[in-house]
Amino acid sequence: MSIEQQSERSTLMISADELWECTDMEGAINTIEEAFTAYQRGEAQMPAKSYVELDEHNGDFRSMPAAVNDAAGVKWVNVHPDNPEKYGLPTVMGIVIYSDPETAYPLALIDGTTLTRLRTGAVAGVASRHLAPPDASSLGLLGAGQQAHAQLAAISTVADIDRVVLSDLDDDAIDRFIQAERERDIAIEAGSPNDVAGCDVISTTTPARSPVLKREWITDGTHINAIGADAEGKQELESDILADAKIVIDDWEQCSHSGEINVPVAEGIIDHSDIYANLGEVVTGSVPAVADGDITVFDSTGLAIQDISVAQLVYESAAEQGLGSEFQLVDA
Repeated sequence: MSIEQQSERSTLMISADELWECTDMEGAINTIEEAFTAYQRGEAQMPAKSYVELDEHNGDFRSMPAAVNDAAGVKWVNVHPDNPEKYGLPTVMGIVIYSDPETAYPLALIDGTTLTRLRTGAVAGVASRHLAPPDASSLGLLGAGQQAHAQLAAISTVADIDRVVLSDLDDDAIDRFIQAERERDIAIEAGSPNDVAGCDVISTTTPARSPVLKREWITDGTHINAIGADAEGKQELESDILADAKIVIDDWEQCSHSGEINVPVAEGIIDHSDIYANLGEVVTGSVPAVADGDITVFDSTGLAIQDISVAQLVYESAAEQGLGSEFQLVDA
C-alpha cells in the first residue's frame, strides 16, 4: 500500500515494532534538525505544552501539539512514577495522533512511547553533531535505562565513538545494557560517575534530584546532553558546571521550569541571559560556533515539533512499505 493507494478515509495504527521498521536513527536525526530549522525560521507552530495534574494518582498527562513541515499532530503522554511497581506498566506512555493539515483527517495513530525514546535520542544526536568535539571518540552514559540505548545509537551516528563508559546504581541494568549492545563494534565498560565525566561526550538520563556529576570532574571541551531532568527539582549536573558552560536549550519556558537548568535558575545562579543559544539558533548558524575548549551543555526537555516531524517520517514510510493496520476511525 503506497500513500497514494491508502484510502482517503482510513487511518494507520503503527505499533512499536513497526515504528522501528519505518525509520532509523540517522533519518530521525536529520528530520529533527530540519524541524528545528523550520521552527527557528518561524515556519512551524508549537503551542505551549499543557498539563493535567493527577495528584491523587501521583501522575499527570501532557498534551503536545505542533504543525511543522506540512505535518500536524499532537502527542498525549503521561508520567506516572508508581506504574512499574504497582501495575507493571511503564512510567511514561504515549500516543501520537498524526493528521492531514489540509482536511484534519487522522492519518495515523502511532505508539508514542517508542517514538519518544527515538526522538529524545535523535535530538541529542543533533546537539552532539554541532556541539561535541569534532574528534570525539568516547561517550559517557549516566544511567543504563531505555534512553541510554537511544543515546548510544544517536551519538554513535554523528561521532566516531569507539569507547563507552556506563554508570548506574543498578549493576544488573549495566549488565543488561552491555548484553543488549554486544553486537556493536564499541568497547563498553562499567564505571563511576567520575569515569563517565572523563569522556568526550556525556549523556545523562537519570531521575536524580541532586547532582551526580561534579564540576571538578569535567574537562574543557566536553559536551553534555542533559536528558534526565523532566520535572521541577530534578538535577543531574552540579550547578557550577552550568555556570561555566555554554548552555544550549530546546525551549526556555520548559527548561527553566523542568529541565536541567530549573534548579540553578530557581536559586538565582543563572538566568536567561546566561543561555548561549537555543538549538534552532545553533543548527541554523545564527550564533557563532562554540570554541574547541568550551564546555557545552544541551538541556533537552522535548518539544512537540520533534514528535510530529518524526511521526511524519514514520507515517510516510509505513504507508510506502505497507506497514501498520489500516482501519476506519472516522465514519464519514
